[in-house]
Amino acid sequence: MERPEPAEVSMSQAIQPAHANLRGELSAGQLLKWIDATACLAAEKHAGISCVTASVDDIQFEETARVGQVITIKAKVTRAFSTSMEISIKVIVQDMLTGIEKLVSVAFSTFVAKPVGKEKIHLKPVTLLTEQDHVEHNLASERRKVRLHHEDTFKNLMKENSEFDDPICDEEEGMVSTGGTAVQSIELVLPPHANHHGNTFGGQIMAWMESLATISASRLCRAHPLLKSVDMFKFRGPSAVGDRLVFNAIVNNTFQTCVEVGVRVEAFDCQEWSKGQGRHINSAFLIYNAVNDKEEMVTFPRIKPISKDDFRRYRGAIARKRIRLGRKYVTSHKEEVPVCVQWDISNQVSLSNANVEALKNLAAKSGWEVTSAVEKIKIYTLEEHDLLSVWVEKHVERPAHLTYHLLSDFTKRPLWDPHFVTYTVAVKSVLLPSVPPCPHYIRSEIICAGFLIRAIDSSSCTVSYFNQISASISPYFAGNLGGWSKSIEETAASCIKFIENATDGGLINTF
Repeated sequence: MERPEPAEVSMSQAIQPAHANLRGELSAGQLLKWIDATACLAAEKHAGISCVTASVDDIQFEETARVGQVITIKAKVTRAFSTSMEISIKVIVQDMLTGIEKLVSVAFSTFVAKPVGKEKIHLKPVTLLTEQDHVEHNLASERRKVRLHHEDTFKNLMKENSEFDDPICDEEEGMVSTGGTAVQSIELVLPPHANHHGNTFGGQIMAWMESLATISASRLCRAHPLLKSVDMFKFRGPSAVGDRLVFNAIVNNTFQTCVEVGVRVEAFDCQEWSKGQGRHINSAFLIYNAVNDKEEMVTFPRIKPISKDDFRRYRGAIARKRIRLGRKYVTSHKEEVPVCVQWDISNQVSLSNANVEALKNLAAKSGWEVTSAVEKIKIYTLEEHDLLSVWVEKHVERPAHLTYHLLSDFTKRPLWDPHFVTYTVAVKSVLLPSVPPCPHYIRSEIICAGFLIRAIDSSSCTVSYFNQISASISPYFAGNLGGWSKSIEETAASCIKFIENATDGGLINTF
């Protein structure tokens, strides 16, 4: 039997009917309890003293598990800081009849060592045994930076969102308010709900939150909600046996086939309960898909904000979605996809036609969602499984034919694009016999990228840049989508200036 690594813990559970929901699937709340318990044990194995959950990063659920299957949760410390640790969690489901295993989730949480009395603690470093250990150790530092700047990033995005009229807020048929999705529940914390520190078990709180959020989501879609992910959140304070926990859940916003539900938790001891003065101990945001009785994905109605609080929650959901996209793609480690399309003179025409057709198909897809709008520039994103695409739309006060002439000339692109460092670029990567691969350089794959130009009138046009993002360029786009970089907007603004300052002959007046 394979022995776990020094700071690794493994938990296996056979899924029983008591663990499942009405569809016979493992309850997400039960899984969150198991995840938190396993992560806590891994943290304490490394620290040698009691530890408590400080925060949980985004948890993405890729697969569902059913009654009769086996869930295995592996948790290990990826990096120890002075008093806190990052825990990596991997969840696998195995079918007992076929032996087939599937990945359910990969998540990260932060635990803090809890010394006795005034004792000071400084955690020992993690022993790195494999190349993957070194990769995760380095990424842990990047993930920590994202966590520390999360609140500031969110505030900046909320300020940005308040400065433009979101097109989703425009009146359209079928829009609904969220008042009917509000749900409240109360739980009395009993000894079985407490952890070995005497406080309410963090996993139990997450399970109660998930249960209430599911009810809220179901009131909007009248279907079967499926938890897709849990947004990053912090535990703001403890609660103990005897406390009353009041949970309030409500839908914040919808995104095509996804809905975000916010849950707020307040704790009351007996004295606080009589005065009605609780302690805010946690807030979380859960994202759901939903299926109907035919197992078809449901499209949620668009939300119509009415009150000031509705607009705050509505815009907050948009900001959190941007941050989730950024964190998802900037902190993940994906292998570079090698360039595999061969080019020669005989297939030049077919490749060019295929590139144009692929770009037009990408632009015509439904589900594009606005993530940023600043003056003449709008940025949209489209997520399809593990594939992220970006659409940057620019309003230009120049004729469409002149704009096409300028943008199709790649020798002029370095004049406005600071990321463009060579004169030879294809909108789809190909292998050229005249330029064989070189071991000293990494060739990054461009899957599908290019410009679409549409005339508004005789003197202005709309320029749309599309890019189906590959692993090599995802960190560049992710930083922008996540809110901690403005490089896309800056490059787009430079492109507008380049076009509008050009003469009809394509020459630059002042730049």
